[in-house]
Amino acid sequence: MLPLLLSLLSLLLLPSSSCASDFCVADLKGIETPAGFACKKVSSVTVDDFVFTGLGVAGNTSNIIKAAVTLAFVDQFPGINGLGISAGRLDIAVGGVVPLHTHPAGSELLYVVHGYILAGFISSANGVYYKYLKKGDMMVFPQGQLHFQINAGRKTAVAFVSLSSPSPGLQITSFALFANSLPSAVVEKVTFLDDAEVKKLKGVLGGSG
Repeated sequence: MLPLLLSLLSLLLLPSSSCASDFCVADLKGIETPAGFACKKVSSVTVDDFVFTGLGVAGNTSNIIKAAVTLAFVDQFPGINGLGISAGRLDIAVGGVVPLHTHPAGSELLYVVHGYILAGFISSANGVYYKYLKKGDMMVFPQGQLHFQINAGRKTAVAFVSLSSPSPGLQITSFALFANSLPSAVVEKVTFLDDAEVKKLKGVLGGSG
């Protein structure tokens, strides 16, 4: 009996390689797959892989949408690989907007910390759900649904978001339509906009064709 107990105790006290199953820090030098990134070797993991400091700094809102989205997805925060979470920060200047967009692989929870935000989403059945939010309010946007945030106040609005995937994806509808090389004639067909309007929007957003 004693030899058996000693054997079990020795197994418990051995340096464990099982800590690799505790986490899977992303090896960003590898290729991302639908299952995530491959794991970094545990021997090369450091505490910095589990820390992200970028959300404490206001984003630059000097752009066409007067808003900044600071992401803490797996590409910026390798420690969240495989954990089903990510985060971000929204800074929306007066008159600013985070246009209609979608996260194909994750739901989003928005928490307002400063200012007023008009936020909403459109369901796949074209139901519309929107609300004016103030400091302390939260709103959830279900996975894959088109949603938006607009500054509804007289000062910069700030919100933090959490998402249910380390790599939820981000596609902004306006940029998807007008910031690429899809021929204008095709865009006109799928949007019912006339040629002048399509070319104007392509010019504003940097598209061609």
